[in-house]
Amino acid sequence: MVLRSLRPIVFWLPVGTLMAAVIASVVNFEGLMAVTSAINTWILAHFSVAFSWGTLLFVLSCLWAYFSPLGRVRIGGADAEPILSKWNWFSVTLCTTIAIGILFWATAEPVFHLNGPPKGLGIAPGSAEAAEFAMTSLFMHWSFTPYAIYCVPGLAFALAYYNLGKDYSLSGPLSLVFGPRLKGIGSDIIDALALFALVAGVAASLGAGMMSISGGIAKVTGIANTPLLQGLVTIAIVGAFVISSVAGLQRGIRVLSDINIKFFFGLCLFVFIAGPTLYILESGWQGLQNYAAEFLPRSVGMGVGDDKAWAQDWTVFYWANWLAWAPITALFLGRISRGYTVRQYITVNFFLPSLFAIIWMSIFGGAAMHIDLAEAGVLNEALARFGPESIAYEVLARYPFASLLMAVFVFVSFISYVTAADSNTEAIAGVCQKTPADHNIEAASTGHSTTVIKIILAFFIGAAAYVMTAFSGIDGVRMMSNLGGLPALILVLLMNVVLLLLGTRYRTKLG
Repeated sequence: MVLRSLRPIVFWLPVGTLMAAVIASVVNFEGLMAVTSAINTWILAHFSVAFSWGTLLFVLSCLWAYFSPLGRVRIGGADAEPILSKWNWFSVTLCTTIAIGILFWATAEPVFHLNGPPKGLGIAPGSAEAAEFAMTSLFMHWSFTPYAIYCVPGLAFALAYYNLGKDYSLSGPLSLVFGPRLKGIGSDIIDALALFALVAGVAASLGAGMMSISGGIAKVTGIANTPLLQGLVTIAIVGAFVISSVAGLQRGIRVLSDINIKFFFGLCLFVFIAGPTLYILESGWQGLQNYAAEFLPRSVGMGVGDDKAWAQDWTVFYWANWLAWAPITALFLGRISRGYTVRQYITVNFFLPSLFAIIWMSIFGGAAMHIDLAEAGVLNEALARFGPESIAYEVLARYPFASLLMAVFVFVSFISYVTAADSNTEAIAGVCQKTPADHNIEAASTGHSTTVIKIILAFFIGAAAYVMTAFSGIDGVRMMSNLGGLPALILVLLMNVVLLLLGTRYRTKLG
């Protein structure tokens, strides 16, 4: 039953690559890291400019679609009924895209930038200017550009799938560009590339989640943060997101997202009130002004002096990481958007998540920098000694009810990754199977075949994440992101072309 419904190339090409990577890491870890590092260096050297200009195009395309006549089109047709309420739609969308990253990096990243700004800018580490640069960089890396990366392919897929009846796959909307030539093996190769990009991105984010959660457990309990603890955390995360994903959209993902987003809001409010409120407001407002002024130059790789290594290690890393998730995540985001207009879609997938990210980064990034500045680089010292996974807990340790707060943060980190991962395993399982004759992917996603596919993929994603992160730390996370980001960049650029065609040539056929 599983084999009959499976698209073999789409499933086995990325799974086989992951299997080979895990086996190679056991046989010769140093050799695998050398090869991976060489590929990563080549990608950064040759495609950094493409990452920068491509992501700027996605932002401009979102704005164009919002204000153009396309904005009035209803996804699924004029009579389409929504799958989710507006609140559930927003919570699922936010939790699917935000994953563990915003918890892991909101406190760690500003400490990096505060104490190590680009050399070409002439900013003194630990200065007020470095703090301004750090906050601006947080907004750059976590707000409008990242969500445009998700928004463009998700919208293109939603309109092609629901309004034009294309297959539940990336090759469906891309057939508007390439025509019938994408049928058969061409379609399979495109979806296999997208799936490889996602499993690399999911494994990278799972690595960050594993580091954050195991670091928190070590901080709260005093247990050493060893590869064994990280392995146990990985098993728990993978098991939880498989169970949730098998439960389906309405019973698993929707409920988890609702819980997750309420914890997000609660944490934001507590840290804002109990922390350096005035500093958070001032630094956030100044960072927002700088972000608006520097958005265009920073988007095309300027604004950081001649420090190309800094831009590659940070900005391009982020674009690659977001892009790695984008093609397959787009299938899920597009699927749950039925019944809403294009303008509502862009509001929920672009504007609102970006606003949330700006608020979150202002609060947690501001709190971290205030501590580091007030206590003579104490967080920078912790960063060097214990790694980026320790910073959030160092920050929370200075708040009332610290032990309880850190325990809650560990729980939220766990739920956050599980929520994002099960949304994407849902999408992965869907694209690995042949499109049902009636295009009813909702019904197909609850079958036995889908469950087996989810379990197999979850196992190999967890194994790859553990091996890369437990033995190479944050460098392994970065490399996995870049490896998945390059093929994803090409696919999302093509989906951007599809969106432009949908808003022009195919506009009258959308209903």
